[in-house]
Amino acid sequence: MKTYLGVELGSTRIKAISIDECFSPVSQGDYTWASSYENGIWTYDLTEARRGLIEAIKGIENREDILSAGISGMMHGYLAFDEDWNLLVPFRTWQNTITAEAAAELTELFGFNVPQRWSIAHLWQAVLNGEEHLPRLAHITTLSGYIHYMLTGVNAVGICEASGIFPIDSDDLCYNRVMVDKFNKLLKDKGIEKSVLDLMPAVLTAGEDAGALTEAGAAFIDHLLPVGIPFAPPEGDGGTGMTATNSVAVGTGNVSAGTSIFSMVVLDKYLENVYEEIDLITTPAGKPVAMVHCNNCTTDTNHWASMLEEAANLFGATPTKGELFTKLYEKSLEGDADCGGIMVCNYLAGEGVTHMDKGRPMVVRTPESSFTLANFFRASLYSTMATLKLGMEILEKEKVEIKSMTGHGGLFKTPVVGQKYMAAAIGAPITCTETAGEGGAYGIALLAAYRYDGKEISLDEYLSSKVFAEATSITLAPDETDIKGFNAYMDNYKKLLKVEEKAVEVI
Repeated sequence: MKTYLGVELGSTRIKAISIDECFSPVSQGDYTWASSYENGIWTYDLTEARRGLIEAIKGIENREDILSAGISGMMHGYLAFDEDWNLLVPFRTWQNTITAEAAAELTELFGFNVPQRWSIAHLWQAVLNGEEHLPRLAHITTLSGYIHYMLTGVNAVGICEASGIFPIDSDDLCYNRVMVDKFNKLLKDKGIEKSVLDLMPAVLTAGEDAGALTEAGAAFIDHLLPVGIPFAPPEGDGGTGMTATNSVAVGTGNVSAGTSIFSMVVLDKYLENVYEEIDLITTPAGKPVAMVHCNNCTTDTNHWASMLEEAANLFGATPTKGELFTKLYEKSLEGDADCGGIMVCNYLAGEGVTHMDKGRPMVVRTPESSFTLANFFRASLYSTMATLKLGMEILEKEKVEIKSMTGHGGLFKTPVVGQKYMAAAIGAPITCTETAGEGGAYGIALLAAYRYDGKEISLDEYLSSKVFAEATSITLAPDETDIKGFNAYMDNYKKLLKVEEKAVEVI
């Protein structure tokens, strides 16, 4: 059996998946990891990234029959290296909200929203801070870009990944030259003669040759894969999410919901107005995309589920994680549509959409609220998508047309529940395919397949005509009662955010 391999370094799991020539998953492996908060920085250890990569690939069967492969990872952040690719500062992830000054200055300079988590914001903040590593800086890249380089020796990223590093010109399919010139002037004014183009990885579009596994790359992963496997351009979880859900054509969109949550809608042209809450990135083929990204999604809910598991263990019950989440998700369906007046804020980290630099997760209820397990867990699940809804309201005002919306990621693994609530949140039907829970690893495996045999047609045509033509999917339209209930919850949630602001201030 000939297969394609996709590996994603996600925020909670490093996952490898192989798919056959009919695009069905055939084997997979994973490794669980987590970010750590060190000296005020959210980070991951790159040594553990390598260890997790190896463990995930060990789960793949028939590795000698892989036709092509690809690497995906969390978008954004700051990985800074010297000329010899020695790490200069700990990896600064997308979770950090430490670049407000830089992001604001670049947004004003470019007339283009530059969020705090973008690599260029981290770089400029380092310059503003006068950080001592800058004279030795030779490369900045992302997690997928770094792993791809270690495997292939090619310092390049896919265009969607690149669009979270620096603004992209979607006509020329490269970094925006006008903005590059403006940024270089900023660097020069600070006494830095290097061009930002020399620091950033090259930009490749879906289907392009991104190198092959080298001898050194094979050694990096303990020789688990044979030398010479061709690689697709490495992509971030934004690009792989679009691919995994067949959401790369204009008017299509998707919601990825796991540790973070984000929606992406493919545009026919960039938005005319600048919004701090809306990222403008691209598809893996370079089409413009409006993205609403929220740092906080299921982590707080997972913590509550773990505590409830401890309670079950007291009585001798030992449910698996799958059983635990399925039961709790399904129990939430018995709750009131408005969660009985219970409010949950799931902010463990800061949140750009609501302009908060830190998070304080909390549960708030009034004395007359109906505090049941069903209502509480429904409120917890509502909280995973509440901030996303605030950002999506901006696209509604801009009259962005959404023809279809697909959900994927851990929130949608339990059938119906997450899909039902998301449909109510955005007021539009949500489709989930049978691979909805596979996420970015599946998406980069599809891009590896496209790299191997799909380059004669466009990416959206390849996905529609070959990959998803006969895919099994379920679409749920929003229920009117759920919409009213979610809107009532949102009224309370907006008030809760004022409490959250005060909690950040005093706790």
